Amino acid sequence: MSGESDTGWSTGSDGPDWGQLDAVLADVMKATGASVGLIYLLPPGERVLRLAVVSGVSRSIAAPWARVPCDAPVPVAVAVRRRRIVWLAGQEDMARHYPRVGLVLPYDFRLAAAPIVVGATARGGIVLLWPTGHPPRLSARERHIVGGGCRSASRVLRQAAESGRPLLPQDEPRLLHQQPSQEPGPAQATAAFEFAERLPDGCCSLNVEGRIVFLNSACAELVGADAESLLGTRPWESLPWLRDPVFEDRYRAAVIARQPTTFTARRPPDTWLSFRLFPGERGVSVHITVAATEDAPSPQDRSPEEAAQPGGATALYHLTHLAAMLSEAVGVTDVVELVADQLVPAFGPAALALMTVEEGRLHVAGHRGCPADLVAGFDAVPLSSETPAARVLTTGVPAFFSNAADLARSHSPAAHHDRMGAWAFLPLTASGTAIGTLALAYEQPHPFTPPERALLTSLAGLLAQTLDRARLYDNQRQLAHSLQTGLLPHRLAGVPNLEVAARYLPAGHGMDIGGDFYDLVRCDDTSAAAAIGDVQGHNTTAAALMGQVRTAVHTHATAGASPGEILARTNRLLIDLDTGLFTSCLYAHLDLPRREVRLATAGHPPPLLRHPDGRTEILDVPPGLLLGVEAETDYTTVSVRLEPGSVLALYTDGLVEIPGGDIGASTEALARRLAEAAVDESLDDLADTLTSSESQPTPPTDDIALLLVRPTAERLSGNTTTHRP
Repeated sequence: MSGESDTGWSTGSDGPDWGQLDAVLADVMKATGASVGLIYLLPPGERVLRLAVVSGVSRSIAAPWARVPCDAPVPVAVAVRRRRIVWLAGQEDMARHYPRVGLVLPYDFRLAAAPIVVGATARGGIVLLWPTGHPPRLSARERHIVGGGCRSASRVLRQAAESGRPLLPQDEPRLLHQQPSQEPGPAQATAAFEFAERLPDGCCSLNVEGRIVFLNSACAELVGADAESLLGTRPWESLPWLRDPVFEDRYRAAVIARQPTTFTARRPPDTWLSFRLFPGERGVSVHITVAATEDAPSPQDRSPEEAAQPGGATALYHLTHLAAMLSEAVGVTDVVELVADQLVPAFGPAALALMTVEEGRLHVAGHRGCPADLVAGFDAVPLSSETPAARVLTTGVPAFFSNAADLARSHSPAAHHDRMGAWAFLPLTASGTAIGTLALAYEQPHPFTPPERALLTSLAGLLAQTLDRARLYDNQRQLAHSLQTGLLPHRLAGVPNLEVAARYLPAGHGMDIGGDFYDLVRCDDTSAAAAIGDVQGHNTTAAALMGQVRTAVHTHATAGASPGEILARTNRLLIDLDTGLFTSCLYAHLDLPRREVRLATAGHPPPLLRHPDGRTEILDVPPGLLLGVEAETDYTTVSVRLEPGSVLALYTDGLVEIPGGDIGASTEALARRLAEAAVDESLDDLADTLTSSESQPTPPTDDIALLLVRPTAERLSGNTTTHRP
């Protein structure tokens, strides 16, 4: 690490902007006394928060949380969505509100998460942890400090973007170390070393990454290993008898909860040692003594090798986290990302590839760390091929190759030609059906122990079930998308002197099918009708009714009736159909020569009108009852001036509806965004701006339909609608 801020923290800065962001976290942690700090960034256009800076814990401990979807039930994501600080007073609070997090981090600590907002857009978040010695409430002073830190981070991100070098998350989060308040001189260092050497008990020091950076002679003698061989290693990795996940778990508990912990372990053949861990800002001090006989647990019948679990506690926590997240994954893409994010840090492969069966061939659905040419060579291979990935799927038996010689004995070099040192190929089958293959590759030879093989095989079964469900979801989603786009107009009618743009965006839940619709009808050379509506529900029934409503409105529009009468006729049709579903609808008749638009609404969000000078207003159209509620309902028609260059915006409530938010305030915010757009901006660009994820404070919970019309002095052809899946 290089560089140092005036707070005494090593920033690892490779640029002034990163150094400033590091300093923000360091200052907030110092001012609040937080023991752990994390900064997340949200790249433009993405909906996944990515860990950018971490302090107080190792990267391996933070790895399960390196990528957090914005809609995930995780404190930082909730803070970003709600634009407010989230406070958790302890383990019970965490288990009640965020059970997934509590399952992976079963330790007691206080937590605060706060959003980083740049302008009107959430760009990330700050997470802080304290020991339980912190009061159960966040003080007003601390809230002020955390809020100030978020504002400082916001300024750093904005200045970086304005300078043309925006701060974007790197592949690995930046690790921020706190420097000691003073460096010991040679005499002090010598005295401390001699002091430790005179102690009859063992002692060692672990850095934030859990590696031994110092140990005295008594420590080496007690654990039965050479001091030089232990330096730079993690004890639970270099000492076979400490590989039980319980021991690493105690280290994690000390680091995260910042509380002393103890455990007792047996050094073969029959020496019991007591370990006491004392955590601090820069690592953990470990005190080792021979345990009293009465304090020692009953002997285990298993050998240390049998007791060892693959990857230790870190691997088990990663897999627990993966299992919890897989239960919520929907599409194949989600599954691939989750597997890549969790398996790599848990088991240490340098690369992985997830392949699925399609029409008798294995296709690479996703990969991590694989060269493009290698992926291309293994994509679309037939199941009858002799490649390891295909062979394990046809036999149903996993294959583990600890080194290149093992692989060469089973497969010719032509069947597998990467330069890795070890491989695992796991068949993915669900209910007797071949789903695909998971391939893991390691840079160095890797001895796959029986417990590790069993765990990977079990994981393959879980993954196969999830992948099978995800493929079914993707197929249903594609079918729904095809149905939805088939019911919407492929091309809006061309009307002279009228520019038009439309967007439809599914909310991304369920089957991605709903009742939102829009249409533009050419009445004659000088007039047109625009309609937008939303049928209640997200299913095929709603979609079918949407098609009927759109057809009815389209038919009545060509008959020359007034907007109010058209809605009344459509309402009577819905009553006759007796579907039990209600529909909102807004209808506008545009008379271009008279520069007038006549409108009527059936419980639909109010239209927006931006005048040629940029002034934007929310039009006051008397709201009528939703269609399908009552047979004899009248709808009032109002007239509004529509000058050339004006923009009339019709939209569905998905664009302005925020759970727990004020829809009126959201509508005003949409009107402001419309007013701030350049007067000469094309309607296509304007439609993209109004519906972009960056303009949405939270992921949409409902479908979005948007229809923009603008009278012009030029003759324009109709615009093709653009659907955003």
